[in-house]
Amino acid sequence: MIFRLGELFCGPGGLAWGAINAGIADPNFKIVHQWSNDYDENTCETYRYNICPNQPSTVYHADIRTFNLTGLAPIDALAFGFPCNDYSVVGEQKGMNGTYGPLYSYGIKVLKQYTPMWFLAENVGGLRNANSGKAFTKILKEMGDAGYTLTPHLYKFEQYGIPQARHRIIIIGIRNDLNITFRVPSPKPYEDVDNTCKTALEKIPIPVDAMNNEPTKQSKTVIERLKCIKPGENAFTANIPEELQLHVSGAKISQIYKRLDPKKPAYTVTGSGGGGTHIYHWSEPRALTNRERARLQTFPDTYKFIGNKESVRKQIGMAVPCQGAKIIFEAVLNSFAGIPYESIDANINE
Repeated sequence: MIFRLGELFCGPGGLAWGAINAGIADPNFKIVHQWSNDYDENTCETYRYNICPNQPSTVYHADIRTFNLTGLAPIDALAFGFPCNDYSVVGEQKGMNGTYGPLYSYGIKVLKQYTPMWFLAENVGGLRNANSGKAFTKILKEMGDAGYTLTPHLYKFEQYGIPQARHRIIIIGIRNDLNITFRVPSPKPYEDVDNTCKTALEKIPIPVDAMNNEPTKQSKTVIERLKCIKPGENAFTANIPEELQLHVSGAKISQIYKRLDPKKPAYTVTGSGGGGTHIYHWSEPRALTNRERARLQTFPDTYKFIGNKESVRKQIGMAVPCQGAKIIFEAVLNSFAGIPYESIDANINE
């Protein structure tokens, strides 16, 4: 069975790469790209180049609020990582009251209009608590009312061999009239994977001609500050001379000028932020390059991101880790193929 995948808020293609590269013991079950949409032009170009170079017209660059959802090609599956800005614990946490909070509803519209056999929806862990938990409850109810049996789970990607501590709520929905049960894939098969950030970045050296590998220019002050910060420390926990300290009031975000710990997975790769938020090497006094960040998100080195350096940084940070997505999509395929796989109970709590 070939599932034709539609995708809203597609980003640079982390979910899509996982989908089209997912393979199980029965080769008759696979996922193919059908169409996708994103509001950012560079992001759409990146997706076209890497995911569907022979079908560029199937990637629609448009704001979802004005995008005509009627008349799209039929789909068997839908993926939508609806914008997380208003649900993230880093930010104002406006939830449903924000600009981006209600955008999940366009995914609901597609479910009702195209009735795909299954869907995958993704968002940050903070979604559980937005609007005192009411937002998550509302979203789940609307997905269920659209005719789907839901399996929401908080995936901790570092438990699945991904070299990054990234926690995301992913909801798998199976259409109610299908006699299919989805189970959360177990992380146990990945227990022995060496997923430290050092291994991810150094075991296979990044090619000298790798794309998107331009170094970030560091000021002399930043270089001297980083020299005082040990692996795993940040600007507020390290022993830094007075003249190099950050004098800020209010919340002191733990990721500011935080160096990676080479013996652990990286901390969460983010898509935006000012000085001190670029993720910093454990021994060299510098920020990671975009290609290094892409490695932590498990994008292949051949994956070309299109746009200027800040645009590429945003694309990488907003994506779902490719290999993590692949694991989940393979669990979906196994569910439909009737192939047993090791699973765990769904759980949305830390």
